[in-house]
Amino acid sequence: MQLATLTEMTQRVSTVRSRIADACAAAGRDESEITLVAASKTRTAEEVLLALEAGIANFGENRPEEAASKISEVNTLAQSRGLPPPSWHMIGHVQGRKARLVVGPYCLIHSLDSYSLAARLDRLAAAQGIVLPVLLEVNTSEEPNKYGLPGPSGDGLPAPAFLAALDAILPLGNLRLLGLMTMAAPVPVSSQARPYFRKLFLLREWLRQHYPNVEWQHLSMGMSDDYDAAIAEGATIVRIGRAIFGERRVA
Repeated sequence: MQLATLTEMTQRVSTVRSRIADACAAAGRDESEITLVAASKTRTAEEVLLALEAGIANFGENRPEEAASKISEVNTLAQSRGLPPPSWHMIGHVQGRKARLVVGPYCLIHSLDSYSLAARLDRLAAAQGIVLPVLLEVNTSEEPNKYGLPGPSGDGLPAPAFLAALDAILPLGNLRLLGLMTMAAPVPVSSQARPYFRKLFLLREWLRQHYPNVEWQHLSMGMSDDYDAAIAEGATIVRIGRAIFGERRVA
């Protein structure tokens, strides 16, 4: 697959930002509330550098082992070319045995989905003397093949298993909980994804009332096919891959 030109990449980024602005305007929101994360799984360092040059500041990786060398290469090349260093997000499932790979390189872990992973991340962060920002991943679509803590009811009431995990995670002193993340079920039109995003929004509202000492700043939700629907339901972070990089390479 041929690498996009800088002009093509800049146009894609502009199109995505325009769609974000339109979605925010329709929802009565300010587009400055939205953080755009380019999902760079399977993308090369050169593709990431093109997106960085086109104005993308945040990149999301899914596979810690694949990302490690890429992050190092991109950071080095960006510095050599006078580009600002990117911020890296872990947006994919993290296996416990690979937890050490995500403590340090990433500004935010979107996919914390169990107490066991949280405890391991907490120990690793403590060993490095850092506090690791995290989001709780929630399976709002209740699909059995998806990761995430149990989803809430339609009116946002949390599942008992979710609360049990939350109560166990909160005392961990080297994790900083900043919000929630979800993925909608596949739908033919983006508006049909809104109920999945609405459930996450309502869950956060419930949590803000009952756990007021947690920041609950972020809702990470929405991808290339449905980020306008996610913004309509309160997303603060959208994770966009194909609309920025083009069709995905086979992993």
